[in-house]
Amino acid sequence: MAKTLIYKFGGASVKDSAAVKNLTEILRNRLRKNMVVVVSAMGKTTNSLESILSKKLNGEDFSENSAILKLFHQEICRELFPEGHSVFPQLDNLFFHLNNLLEKKLSRENYDEFYDSIVGFGELVSSRIVAEYLCSQSLIVLWQDAREVIHTDSDFRFAKIDWEKTRNSCQASWKPILENFPILTQGFIGSDPKGRSTTLGREGSDFTAAILAKSLDAGSVTIWKDVPGVLNADPKLFPNTRKFEELGYREAAEMTYFGASVIHPKTIKPLANAGIPLFVKSFLDPEAPGTKIHANAASHHVPTIVLKKDQILVSFKVTDFTFIEEKHIHRVYEQLQALKLRVNMLQLSAISISIVIDAQLFKLEQLLEKLKSEFEIRYNEGLELLTILHPKQEEIPTFLEGFEILLEQASRNTFQVVRRKV
Repeated sequence: MAKTLIYKFGGASVKDSAAVKNLTEILRNRLRKNMVVVVSAMGKTTNSLESILSKKLNGEDFSENSAILKLFHQEICRELFPEGHSVFPQLDNLFFHLNNLLEKKLSRENYDEFYDSIVGFGELVSSRIVAEYLCSQSLIVLWQDAREVIHTDSDFRFAKIDWEKTRNSCQASWKPILENFPILTQGFIGSDPKGRSTTLGREGSDFTAAILAKSLDAGSVTIWKDVPGVLNADPKLFPNTRKFEELGYREAAEMTYFGASVIHPKTIKPLANAGIPLFVKSFLDPEAPGTKIHANAASHHVPTIVLKKDQILVSFKVTDFTFIEEKHIHRVYEQLQALKLRVNMLQLSAISISIVIDAQLFKLEQLLEKLKSEFEIRYNEGLELLTILHPKQEEIPTFLEGFEILLEQASRNTFQVVRRKV
């Protein structure tokens, strides 16, 4: 029997009715049994749901935001389906359920669990719409709820996979279906041992594709993006980008570790361990070869630029004239772990620890509250973290012009700088 193929379509590839029609054309000559199609939320839906949560947390009225989000999906459906199609009551039911959940009590204490119960709705809605449209175009897929096979712990917003349970579910529940039909499902979401919804971290749909690939012993994963493949920089931010024809797993993992947005950071490991190749292709030019990520790729030394925005630089200074010791680092990391904050850059001096983290709702003030009795703490917000892998030394000054430099680090293969516009 042919090996399962996994296709993943991100938010930009289902952002409106034209995008859904384009996805359909991509699948028209490719869809077959033994294929799983994973879709993300439509466009900026996840951002909209996060905005609704933010308003609810602050005690503000979010009903207009919810109505606008429903209208956005209804408009897409009106452009795809005839009046009276069964997708419209399905949409009504989903938003009725969402609004019921939004009536529940939200506090900082239960924010992460509440977040996971709400934010995955984008994927549930988009997958219903795409599945219904494919079927209306005689491309028969079976809609399946990813939460029934992707099992996680209860670490809400950053749930960890129960690999054995997930594999068993995929093999028992989905493998028999795939012998006869392709499956369409959601990225980003799973469920904990109590059946509560969990999420795998922002932009986690790529990771979903990798989880399913490993659990179903897939032949390959293809991620469909709005770029021609993996580039050495974001073309929206930097000119003269270069596309990689192929990349090794290790090089791809290094790029994602430093924040390259083309692939979710957790995607590479399960594929590399199982030897499953990953293709990154353009949904705007589906016949183009894209980039192949696999074990036998030739190494390269092309400078690769990664820019992370909305960064915060926090410095912890010891107050009793002692030097920084291991116990100080342990205390800071202990609190970072408790708040699920990832360090994007670390620098130590004799008397201080400096870290760079992503801006996250109310997490900074929680961190300061926990550690203010032990350190003198200072921070700067609204910064950028620029990372250059395999840098050419003569080109580095061009990235610093017009910026104030707050922190800088260099090794043989990596240059990093925290900067802000002057």
